[in-house]
Amino acid sequence: MNPCPRVCCTRPAVLPAAWLAGWLLAAAPVAAQQPSAWKPAPGPLLTPWGEKLTPKNAWPEYPRPQMKRSRWTNLNGLWELAITPREAEQPKVFPEKILVPFPVESRLSGVKKAVLPQQVLWYRRRVKLAPPPGGKRVLLHFGAVDWEAQVWVNGRQVGTHRGGYDPFWFDITEALRPGGKQQIVVRVWDPTDQGYQPRGKQVLRPQGIWYTAVSGIWQTVWLEVVPRHFIRRLKIVPRTVQAGRESQVDVTVQVQGTKSGKVHLRVRAEGELVSTATGPASVPLPVVVPRGRLWTPEDPFLYQMEVRYFDSRGRLQDRVQSYFALRTVQLVRDAQGRLRLGLNGRVVFQYGPLDQGWWPDGLYTPPSDQAMLHDLQTVKRLGMNMIRKHVKVEPARWYYHCDRLGILVWQDMPNGDRHIGPKDPDLERTPESAENYRRELQAMIDSLHNHPSVVLWVPFNEGWGQFDTAGVTDWLKRYDPTRLVISASGWTDRGTGDAHDIHRYPGPAMPPLEPRRAAVLGEFGGLGLPLKGHLWWNKRNWGYRTFRTREELQANYDQLMQKLLPLVEKGLAAAVYTQLTDVEGEVNGLMTYDRRVLKFDPRRLRRWHEKLYQAAGR
Repeated sequence: MNPCPRVCCTRPAVLPAAWLAGWLLAAAPVAAQQPSAWKPAPGPLLTPWGEKLTPKNAWPEYPRPQMKRSRWTNLNGLWELAITPREAEQPKVFPEKILVPFPVESRLSGVKKAVLPQQVLWYRRRVKLAPPPGGKRVLLHFGAVDWEAQVWVNGRQVGTHRGGYDPFWFDITEALRPGGKQQIVVRVWDPTDQGYQPRGKQVLRPQGIWYTAVSGIWQTVWLEVVPRHFIRRLKIVPRTVQAGRESQVDVTVQVQGTKSGKVHLRVRAEGELVSTATGPASVPLPVVVPRGRLWTPEDPFLYQMEVRYFDSRGRLQDRVQSYFALRTVQLVRDAQGRLRLGLNGRVVFQYGPLDQGWWPDGLYTPPSDQAMLHDLQTVKRLGMNMIRKHVKVEPARWYYHCDRLGILVWQDMPNGDRHIGPKDPDLERTPESAENYRRELQAMIDSLHNHPSVVLWVPFNEGWGQFDTAGVTDWLKRYDPTRLVISASGWTDRGTGDAHDIHRYPGPAMPPLEPRRAAVLGEFGGLGLPLKGHLWWNKRNWGYRTFRTREELQANYDQLMQKLLPLVEKGLAAAVYTQLTDVEGEVNGLMTYDRRVLKFDPRRLRRWHEKLYQAAGR
């Protein structure tokens, strides 16, 4: 959950655009960025986008596309860094430079150092920032920090956040100095695999399917100025969705610090105004869309929406740009009465890769927005319509690109705590561990709720951290009834959720058909091909089946498809191929880890995948 800092009760004022522009010019680093002072740390692989990275072009894009303001200040770039024992006081000397937003263990950070649970990271950045007049507030945003972040501004602590995958912000207005020179300090502690917190595949000793740890700031840091009462969150829920006919979405606009005032919504389709709505803040506001155009993988149509908030006197206080789609997700029956996954009431066979979201140079952080987009465009190029985002949560722009490209997303909750075997009962977590899991799960759902591409939640994978499966599933279904839930992907099924999910390598296989749940293959394939010059390690590389040439690899993929096709005809509702890219020692990707080589013939793959969709009736 985002922190709710105390807000000063100064009377708000609508400030002229000229002042806002001046404020943004003032919110600049005291010292200019020096590209020559930074270079990637030594390492085995560098992506094409990592080669072009400099402190001046580190993630310049607006980080929150679904709630966009026109004025903001990017704080990515070179920060000062110190690594100290966990019990140490704030240091006076920061001896190193780190390129934010890349984790300290990555090449692109310029540091590439392991951080132990007994250590903490200290970041420092000086900015020139004038306190805003007239009751305006200054928010300091973090896209994600792994794991516990404490933040000071000019020596005053402004907040603490725990959670490695969700965005958060602090109101820093009261901590700003009149002179304009401000200092931001961030302390980060990350216990990695020595703690109970959600961490995905991070370990201190990478091997096999477990990868290099990631610590510290790993998504964009940024500032924006807002009114005292500002639009804090949007919640968009499609209600009635009909192609070519009147449809409806409900939009709830949450305003910080008040429930009074009005909101006005303007909806456009390809530039044409198609709908407006006005109503109170903090309650669902129905937005009627005539001649609805539905969102599908083939036609991922997005409606643009402007949201304006007016105070009780009718004065405009805040505005943001957003978007939404008309789409619903449900289980549907095919012509033979078998349950399948449905989109907008129609059967859609979902097929795509397992995607770990790791990069050889940035680890958790893609080297650029274009690099991230390249992965998604490759998925579309191969004729796949789905991605299973595996035990990681991506930056908001990743989901934005899925929204506009038409890629269905199965979103895993990153695992943590201990593991159980296939025949073991659920874990008994400590109250602290269980509470933290539930809090981070809710934060993930809240942050991704409005993305139409996200169609399914996976709270547990292969027994990793699995506890109270039925309770977590029931809560998830109540909290977000607009999506499907696979309670446990892999071998620890408890009979709950919307689908029975099995893993089989190389496979394929399918679970028995059931009257109330769909049958899905959550992981299969894993066909490996090590390519010299594109390997993380020269040794220790592996796949579930490993081949010597691209011709052998392609032939064996063809054989998998020949076996998968009759399973789809029998009622298999979805399949996930392992995996999108090689990752560290795993060489079973569709692409190499550095993204320089696509190992398969895309035309052959597209033809196979189209046969799968046809076999399921789409």
